Amino acid sequence: MKIVNVTIEKTKDHYSAFTDNLEGIYGGGDTPEEAIKSIVESIKLFKKHNKLSNIPAILKGEYKIVYKFDTESLLNYYQKVFTKSALEHLTGINQRQLQHYSSGLKKPRPAQKKKIEEALHQLGSELLAVHL
Repeated sequence: MKIVNVTIEKTKDHYSAFTDNLEGIYGGGDTPEEAIKSIVESIKLFKKHNKLSNIPAILKGEYKIVYKFDTESLLNYYQKVFTKSALEHLTGINQRQLQHYSSGLKKPRPAQKKKIEEALHQLGSELLAVHL
């Protein structure tokens, strides 16, 4: 399946969304949720208002959107799902440090970003193995 890579990141004024492997498709909003909705709508409008010959091959047929977040945006997007306590338990990073990352006060080092990503992927793998 074709992949559309979308980056979500916090800017000074809002959250922006842009496609890494397509030109001219952007979105934004006051929250990560709004930025995601905006970029999805931008893709739909791009496909609707362009001739088929002008639409990149990646958007023809089925494709999947993959989101790449900066740490601040990720923590804010999932704040209703993961408490700082839960994230501390998953990652081993203390809650105060996680709060600094989610507020943008501090940026995590690459090793810390990797630790968060791996912990979330591990949780995802465990959840995929659950059957009720």
